[in-house]
Amino acid sequence: MEILKLNEKTSCGLIITDLKQGVKNPNRVNVFVNGKYSFSLDISQVVEMGVKVGREINEKELEEFQKASEFGKLYQRTLEWVLIRPRSEREARGYLNKKTFEKKLNKDYVDTVVERLKEKKYIDDKKFAEYYVENRFVKKGISRKRLKMELKKKGVCDSVISEVLGARNDEDEIRKIIIKKQGKYDDEKMMAYLCRQGFSYDLVKNVMEEYYND
Repeated sequence: MEILKLNEKTSCGLIITDLKQGVKNPNRVNVFVNGKYSFSLDISQVVEMGVKVGREINEKELEEFQKASEFGKLYQRTLEWVLIRPRSEREARGYLNKKTFEKKLNKDYVDTVVERLKEKKYIDDKKFAEYYVENRFVKKGISRKRLKMELKKKGVCDSVISEVLGARNDEDEIRKIIIKKQGKYDDEKMMAYLCRQGFSYDLVKNVMEEYYND
């Protein structure tokens, strides 16, 4: 959809002559300078940066608009990726580093995008850890030790890990796994399976003896 259009030029050489709503993404606006497509911005950027038909700009301003365009696209892609499921800050930085390398973008965008996503609560290591722990427990039993190791690899700090794991204990988790798997494994295979999930041999042995003796 065409928004506004201006066909005249001025003596400055650069003038915003047309604004058109994006076809694939209606929240972005295509900006034309001297009658030719130059860059695109999201609607909030258009308002914040005072982009309008008839505005005269210099080369430095054009460069700033083009950088803002790159940043806006990168931010939007990252936001869509983050909204698929909770992500840790380390995961987001890894994603952004890959995208800036692939698109040959300024690496300074990484910090700016991450900080904005954190500010808007789209990236929150505690929420990520809660989601991760809940899903790991639901899918299959796993020890606190292994969960801590996995979360640390995701960049979650020790204090958040301790808070999220809370009062969960390995004994309860082992019992839950035994109930779920007892028809599939004999005692020896059950013990081997539990140890592979990060539980200590002695703890597995004690819980299994207690469970089967009840």
